[in-house]
Amino acid sequence: MASFTPYTYIQCPCHDSTSQVRPADDAPPVNEPELSESDDDHTFDPRAHRSTFSLYPLEYLLYCDVCHQIRCPRCVTEELVSIYCPNCLFEVGSSSLKTEGNRCTRSCFQCPICIGPLVVQALETPPDPTLLSADSATPVPPGPWVLTCSYCHWNSSENGIKFDKPQGIFGQLQKLRYGDEPSKHIVSGDASPTKADWVPETNKARFAALKSFYGAQTVNANPSAGLSGLGDYGLSSPGALTRIMSIYSGNAINGLKQKNKSTIMREADAPNEGFQLSSLDESPAISQLQRDGWDGTVTGEQGKAQVEEGAQFADQLWPIPYLLRTKRSKRCPVCRHIISKPESKVSNTRWRIRLIANNWIPSISIKPLNPPPGSGLLKPIQPAQFLLTFKNPLFDDVKVTLATPATTPGRFASRVTVLCPEFQIDANPDNDMYLDDVLKDGEKERQRRRGDEGIHQAEAGKIWERGRNWVSIVVEVIPASLRIEPPPKILRKEGDPEPDLSPLREDEDVLEIPMFVRLEWESEASHDQVGATISREKEAKEKRELAYWCAIGIGRISQE
Repeated sequence: MASFTPYTYIQCPCHDSTSQVRPADDAPPVNEPELSESDDDHTFDPRAHRSTFSLYPLEYLLYCDVCHQIRCPRCVTEELVSIYCPNCLFEVGSSSLKTEGNRCTRSCFQCPICIGPLVVQALETPPDPTLLSADSATPVPPGPWVLTCSYCHWNSSENGIKFDKPQGIFGQLQKLRYGDEPSKHIVSGDASPTKADWVPETNKARFAALKSFYGAQTVNANPSAGLSGLGDYGLSSPGALTRIMSIYSGNAINGLKQKNKSTIMREADAPNEGFQLSSLDESPAISQLQRDGWDGTVTGEQGKAQVEEGAQFADQLWPIPYLLRTKRSKRCPVCRHIISKPESKVSNTRWRIRLIANNWIPSISIKPLNPPPGSGLLKPIQPAQFLLTFKNPLFDDVKVTLATPATTPGRFASRVTVLCPEFQIDANPDNDMYLDDVLKDGEKERQRRRGDEGIHQAEAGKIWERGRNWVSIVVEVIPASLRIEPPPKILRKEGDPEPDLSPLREDEDVLEIPMFVRLEWESEASHDQVGATISREKEAKEKRELAYWCAIGIGRISQE
């Protein structure tokens, strides 16, 4: 069995989306007291399916210093700072994405076999300059040019792709693939045909033609709706459902006035409208499969990496232009305060603003008080004690209050007891000038405080150990038995659901404790005034609170 590493996951408050989203103008107001009462009565279950999307390690979380709340990657609002190519680090404007797509157009390609970078090399070696030649003779340019992978040694000449010059590889590749008419190929898929005889040849171009055709049909069939297509409004708008229903029902948006019967929409039946007949003759593909074998086919990963779908064999693969990357800033969804913003320069990896939760929330580490010998598994129905160490990153003293259910939720309920649910952590000192002296004094104080090691035992209401900015407490657990057997009939009541006798599920033997953490501390109040009142306000303190659920993984229970 694989070794188990204790962990601590923190729940983001965005699990209750009703408290984080601003209600619509026509929506009824939300009753806050009813929400709070229902939340207090409900114990957090880390094994629930919904909890999977709200639990994160402390390193993944951010903190808003205006709302004083935790923010996770799901609930923040992202904004684009810059768009760039990860290969050449060239910054791309947002206006060029609609015309050129989200691919680099500066001769940056990936190998279609191993996704490694491709370099431009001459297929024929250039002449030796040391050899004698006529003075009037012009040097013969080397060529043709190919794209070569230095990892798997694949080159584009294997698929018949060669270039006349080493510059402008992206444009030459588009010309080789789609011919002299670039209008037959649409990179972004948002363009519309400009000519009546325009015949799309790629999947994206056909989709653009179908979208334009059915958009025009929608307007002609229901002109009263005033919509030119589904792309004119976002699906997240409040009236999106009403507008979609009005397209097919023929009713007005307000639903009060009945309109005349709409005309019948016709289907696309011409090539310039995006219609294409499917070829059912697969004899050439079968013959090539018999000739090349399994090695000549395309894997699922290689087919997904292609710009255009439909490649079945290795000789149908094309070099892949690099996907563009973005730098994004993150805002708080409630107060719109910036909590993370990188430098806009592509080559700079620093952050202008980075409010990580690790600088505001005490970290929790777990280790057994008396490590069990052998495999390290927890024995059922035998008490085990663990040390929880809370480390304070703030420069203020923090009061911590813990609460756990008497038994863990789930099919196998283990008993949990926190010996010291309330304690205080000293502030994090910002002075390392005498770090060695502080460590020596701390070691002496620890030895004096603990005294004899043999008689030191965990007591209720007392901490186990204290440091400069950390405190260790003892948590006692009694693991449940993992035997799957029906409960006695005497203990069952009428109306109780049938017991779950299914086999042990994945990670169901992990002892996971839901713990509610409440933090209280006093910090300097914000100063909005100037003058003589500032000196008085500096002495004032502002009380702050933060509460959240966390899931603590203790270890695995033995199944013997």
